[in-house]
Amino acid sequence: MNREPVSRELFDEVMVPNYAPCNIIPVRGEGSRVWDQEGREFLDLQGGIAVTSLGHAHPGLVSALQEQSEKIWHLSNVMTNEPALRLAKTLCDLTFAERVFFANSGAEANEAAFKLARRYAWDHFGPEKHEIISFKNAFHGRTLFTVSVGGQHKYLEGFEPAPGGIKHADFNDLDSVKALISKEKTCAVVVEPIQGESGVLPATQEFLEGLRQLCDENDALLVFDEVQTGVGRTGYLYAYQMYGVTPDILSSAKGLGGGFPVSAMLTTAKVAASLTVGTHGSTYGGNALACAVAQKVIDTVSQPDILKTVQARSERLRHGMMDIGERHGIFSEVRGAGLLLGCVLTEKWQGRAKDFLAAGLEEGVMVLVAGANVVRLAPSLIISEADIDEALERFEAAVKKLLA
Repeated sequence: MNREPVSRELFDEVMVPNYAPCNIIPVRGEGSRVWDQEGREFLDLQGGIAVTSLGHAHPGLVSALQEQSEKIWHLSNVMTNEPALRLAKTLCDLTFAERVFFANSGAEANEAAFKLARRYAWDHFGPEKHEIISFKNAFHGRTLFTVSVGGQHKYLEGFEPAPGGIKHADFNDLDSVKALISKEKTCAVVVEPIQGESGVLPATQEFLEGLRQLCDENDALLVFDEVQTGVGRTGYLYAYQMYGVTPDILSSAKGLGGGFPVSAMLTTAKVAASLTVGTHGSTYGGNALACAVAQKVIDTVSQPDILKTVQARSERLRHGMMDIGERHGIFSEVRGAGLLLGCVLTEKWQGRAKDFLAAGLEEGVMVLVAGANVVRLAPSLIISEADIDEALERFEAAVKKLLA
């Protein structure tokens, strides 16, 4: 069936205006390159915001999806399915987890994590122990609960009243947590090992170790939001393994499906026991198609040589961007871990991160922003050295035009 051609203008006619997409419409991808409707080629350092972990049209993912599509697409949660069970077993084998809950997005995985934390405290300590401590400038999703736990009021404005029992401390400041935590009231502390949306800001080793100790001392659960940092993004399968600090609950999404919507909440058997039959659910969670694709992603990304490649590519990209920054006076530092990097703009260029995104598109390279002052990079975990070098050349050409 032939379809009429579509344009960027059609977005303004038929879509809710909560996004402001770029003018180009990509229609095809292969590896770390995409092409738009006019056939223009772009090198992709966005990775769908840390989602396309194995690039575009990865043969293994295409094969896994096609194979499963000829078997079972979907079953209700009245039943289970083979891909979901295999994926859950793999995640348990490769992490601290003993139990897994599947959903479709990072927000849903976090929603499940926060509900479980409260339910566990309710089971073991009573209804007074329900408070959640999160951090300013955090981002945990767009549901009303997750956006309330996130520490950015701009995402909550106009949607109040917000759920109660949530407090916000200062990231990387243990004293601010000590001032809020309570053995009688705190059920969980929720943290991103690297704050992504607020500027790719890593937690310090001492901070995460301190949170673990504070949670233990106050009978609270430690929840790691690894929606963006998980599935090899930092050069470790999950960032908690990089820090050597084990949470009680972990949320995973984005790169888990390599572009297919899927998420997971990982936890221990003891904590999971509080989600008894009927307490939580998801129509599409554990979907056979999604889990078959995610299985291939995990099987690929968890290979030691792939994780080593992430570290090597990280150094190449980090040094390349810092060199550009120094030559042109635009970056004060490049921070982050693995292939989740934030290039922090110098004082002269504060507030203009989106200008670099736009300039990059004109030169055929796709980058992201994290706030107004950070250019964010989250490419495929298997991006080639040649693609990195060419992307750096294109980005520097964009910088030169912007400076001119």
